Amino acid sequence: MAYEPNMPAAARRHLEAADILFEGHRRDVAGYLYGIAAECAVKAIMSDEGMRPSGCSKDDPFFAHFPELRTMLRDKQWGRRGVVLRRFIENDDFLNQWNTRMRYGKGSDISQESIQRWRKQAREVVGCIGT
Repeated sequence: MAYEPNMPAAARRHLEAADILFEGHRRDVAGYLYGIAAECAVKAIMSDEGMRPSGCSKDDPFFAHFPELRTMLRDKQWGRRGVVLRRFIENDDFLNQWNTRMRYGKGSDISQESIQRWRKQAREVVGCIGT
């Protein structure tokens, strides 16, 4: 079955799941999902800015994850509406130390301080997306 991408819906779904896990004492998994929610929100904002997937996953930011996604987006030129996206991408603290490889590690290796920071950042960026 093919799944049609819907970044705003995905961002909200992952944020909701992360909050449930955070309160349910699985903050390590919540931390991972906060990053996924934030990535989906960034990609929703990219779409709002007129970016479209190229179809080539190698060089396409729509297929990238943090921290590579940040690097790819910093090299792009943005118009007036790019202010929201730049606010997150140019902030070196945004999703700092988050990486998809964390899903393979021990949960105890993920700092509680980082999880709290990712939670706040995910909520902020998800709050910036449209429907």
